[in-house]
Amino acid sequence: MVENSKFRVQADAAFLKTQTQSLSRNRILSETDTVNLARDANTARLKEQRLNKEALDRAAAAAVLPMPKARKSTKSA
Repeated sequence: MVENSKFRVQADAAFLKTQTQSLSRNRILSETDTVNLARDANTARLKEQRLNKEALDRAAAAAVLPMPKARKSTKSA
């Protein structure tokens, strides 16, 4: 009976070790996923801002009329 308990204790210890490793891995993966989602959201927000700015810049450039070239007057002497 004592020998059976010894094996039971060893089995429990091995199981707890495996369970702890699994929980640690799951926590790390969860944190990584959270960081990745935040990065992706930030990247999308910055891309949207950049595209809006570029559109405004193009519209402003199109709105500015080019200055007419000054005519060179040719005076006949």
